[in-house]
Amino acid sequence: MLVSDFNYYLPEELIAQQPLADRAASRLLHLSSQEGTLLDRNFREIPDILRASDLVVFNNTKVFPARLYGRRSGLRSHPLSQRNPASREFLHGKIEVLLTRQIHHEPNEWECLVRPGRKIGVGEHLFFGDHDELTAEVISRGAFGERQIRFAPVDDFFERIESIGHIPLPPYIARPDSVSDRDRYQTVFARETGSVAAPTAGLHFTPEILARIRERGIETAEITLHVGLGTFQPVRVEKVEDHALHAETYSIGTEAAGKINRARRDNRRIVAVGTTTVRTLEFAAGQTNGEISASSGEANLFIYPGYHFQIVNALLTNFHLPQSTLLMLVCALGGKENVMRAYAHAVERKYRFYSYGDCMFVE
Repeated sequence: MLVSDFNYYLPEELIAQQPLADRAASRLLHLSSQEGTLLDRNFREIPDILRASDLVVFNNTKVFPARLYGRRSGLRSHPLSQRNPASREFLHGKIEVLLTRQIHHEPNEWECLVRPGRKIGVGEHLFFGDHDELTAEVISRGAFGERQIRFAPVDDFFERIESIGHIPLPPYIARPDSVSDRDRYQTVFARETGSVAAPTAGLHFTPEILARIRERGIETAEITLHVGLGTFQPVRVEKVEDHALHAETYSIGTEAAGKINRARRDNRRIVAVGTTTVRTLEFAAGQTNGEISASSGEANLFIYPGYHFQIVNALLTNFHLPQSTLLMLVCALGGKENVMRAYAHAVERKYRFYSYGDCMFVE
């Protein structure tokens, strides 16, 4: 299966640069994979689209300001002549670090992406904040330019991150992050801090929509998957089967596991809010022969057409980048022909795409 089979044309003006003033005002494209039908709807209809017997599963991860700007010490650089006016900038130039996953708590070590990558070698010391609120050392380098860094110990690490960090908006949002993004690039049910990208299907929900779902007697559950490189890393191979996902941290509690297993036993539909929820549930099922148990760990399941779903029957999701693992997952659930036709329809009807864009319901 070729990665290029999942390409599609998207005019740049359809990439949403700002969230709508009302979270729930998004459009919703309803795909019935069995019938092959498409319906143009509104997200506000989601409580009525759902069945009363459904179990709806949310990812309650919380985005933190994972993009850090700072400077490097220049210890590993080959210095320019002191007479060169660029020497100071070369040695102590500005850097950008995107924290993607905490590897160890003690010592405090993170996987991250860095810019400019070529100038930040192993052993380099990094300083963040106007008053060097955080310092770190680069301790290793990955195959695709990722780094591992170790922060110097501080008692209030995440408080400092909240103070000096920036919301890690995706690169296709061509603007700096703003104060409002701290609220809007976050679901209203976010609880567990650890993501560097929002589980975007959840961004459409408001307290009022959630209340309407509860009023209909629809059962809900929450799991956690902290979004990192596994979700947004690009596919660099030609064949889909040759791609491997980075692991991401997940957790499923006892209450959620019980609800999911009861829904399966009762032959009720399980609706995942977002592709991260799908991957978490399907990964967990694969560890225990289809039964969900309370567990936590690292999930790296790559879902693409041909995959047999054990847990998830329907999916609410945003529109994803061409040739991305997220689009491949949606195609696995809804059928590649159906989903690619739905994307062409969404482009023709000028739906808004990606993180701050509109959504699809696939059943």
